Amino acid sequence: MSDWLIYRGAGAPHDGIEHLPPPPPWRDFDGGPLVAPPAALDPASERRLGVQYREASHHRPGETERELVNAALYLRRPLLVTGAPGSGKSTLAHSVAYELGLGRVLSWPVVSRSTLRDGLYDYDAIGRLQDLQIARATPSPAADGAAAGGADDGTGEPGGGIGRYIRLGPLGTALLPAARPRVLLVDELDKSDIDLPNDLLNVLEEGEFRIPELERLAGSAPEVAVLTDDGARVTVRGGRVRCHAFPFIVLTSNGERDFPAPLLRRCIHLHIPAPDKERLAAMVRAHFGEGAAERYESVIDRFLDREPGDVRAVDQLFNAIHLTQKAGWTDQDEEETRRRLTAELMRPLDRTR
Repeated sequence: MSDWLIYRGAGAPHDGIEHLPPPPPWRDFDGGPLVAPPAALDPASERRLGVQYREASHHRPGETERELVNAALYLRRPLLVTGAPGSGKSTLAHSVAYELGLGRVLSWPVVSRSTLRDGLYDYDAIGRLQDLQIARATPSPAADGAAAGGADDGTGEPGGGIGRYIRLGPLGTALLPAARPRVLLVDELDKSDIDLPNDLLNVLEEGEFRIPELERLAGSAPEVAVLTDDGARVTVRGGRVRCHAFPFIVLTSNGERDFPAPLLRRCIHLHIPAPDKERLAAMVRAHFGEGAAERYESVIDRFLDREPGDVRAVDQLFNAIHLTQKAGWTDQDEEETRRRLTAELMRPLDRTR
């Protein structure tokens, strides 16, 4: 294996990220002070990598896949991953986080109504106004004591001030200054409104964003503690968030639309083909244990037996295997039931009948 690979795709955690070379001068960011490291992998990653995620080595990416992931790490560029549903696009982000010890994966599932602001931060202006009105109408010794004790953030508001009403989104949290890159999954970007890919350009290029609600208060409250997507508290200075280590961002697309050239220029593009029998067998082992691929080889073969152009997702294969496993069909009379339900569960997604 080439020595230059930081992400090796072997599924075994290691300290390779510590040996990542410095970024290119045009991708060198200086945000600070550094925030605390994130929590370890959460159940979402365990589900993606398999119940037996200690056996994540079964998810063996191909040579091109490994090389392009590492190109994105070296160049500090987002990775645009395309491929059919169920080809493992989203799993790639969790695999990188697990192998390189980068902690919990931040996830931003994109829908048609998603905006850049949704990914960066949320400001509950109505909640803040209501709380201020209540505090002014019903002053209490506790509120007076909080204000006198300096519990506000410089805005004169009791209970922590404006920071209580601001929560960073997954993209905003990923851009916090950290010693190691966070992993961010922007899932199904092709589902977005036509403006979102263009709106992302400046943030992805500059590695920073501003929170106008805090910028306006910078004179009286230069430092404000806000909530992150992880549920932690971090301090934002001057209403500006700027990264230190550019996050490893995976943008996934099912190929339902084309993206503007300026976005493509800022990304490394990886296309993941539909998994072949060998890769499907590896995925089945990761989820169902050693020997599962051999026991359910006929189900895997049936999944692969399709007409040209048919679309099937790997989740359908997992569903069929799990049902076969738990139903315990063994005798000849139940064989027809197994065949019929397996066929229904693995019906091509582009067919309705």
